[in-house]
Amino acid sequence: MKCIAVITGASSGIGREFARQIAAAYPSLSEIWVLARRLTALRELEAELPGKKVRILPLDLTEDTALETLEALLKKERPCIRILVNSAGCGKSGPVESQDWKDASRMLDVNCRALTAVTMLCLPYLKKGSRIIQIDSGSAFLPQPGFAVYAASKAYVLSFDQALGAELKDRGITVTSVCPGPVDTEFFQTGGIALSPLKKIFLAKPQKVVKKALFDAEEGKDLSLGRSMKLLRLLGSVLPQKLILEVMRKLFL
Repeated sequence: MKCIAVITGASSGIGREFARQIAAAYPSLSEIWVLARRLTALRELEAELPGKKVRILPLDLTEDTALETLEALLKKERPCIRILVNSAGCGKSGPVESQDWKDASRMLDVNCRALTAVTMLCLPYLKKGSRIIQIDSGSAFLPQPGFAVYAASKAYVLSFDQALGAELKDRGITVTSVCPGPVDTEFFQTGGIALSPLKKIFLAKPQKVVKKALFDAEEGKDLSLGRSMKLLRLLGSVLPQKLILEVMRKLFL
């Protein structure tokens, strides 16, 4: 039985960096399956990983047909999934009333629905010692005025991960939620999101976020947090939520 890694959102940013680091850190893997909408970007990624067997899957995971394609491929190949990384995600900022409902719906489709579906499709192929790594966000810890739908979608991911991790404990499979602050990728440009001066201070490099996430996953941790997000989580647990929301409203609206 061949062992593989499955990485969604692999065409750019954190997902692309996971492909690079997993290829280097897990030489015994038979294949790395990389999923994203952009075929050209996936081919460029494949060229970055000479000597590695990369399976390119140009799929839009918000479409049922794409999920059915993945399901059929898994049933045919029946691999052991050593590592599943759900990195596909999107975001839009601004007050809810200023946003297009289609953009908001797509955020939920990508961040919640696709992540859940891919995880469920992969579960039968995970074995003892397999790792699930879900790219979440520090936004999961608190509601965010000006980023309401995105933060709510990430709160869903965190809740889902924690419950799933408890369900899989007896199988020896861990679920790690990666909750960084802002990361220096094209995420902000793609979503038309302006970085505030405060967020620029905490901007992290994707290489560092991914390295820590892989380490924390192998350690069996349920959360992978940078120092700034540890502080945010602590503040969220001790300060009144109304106070935090008012401060954020003044900062980001």
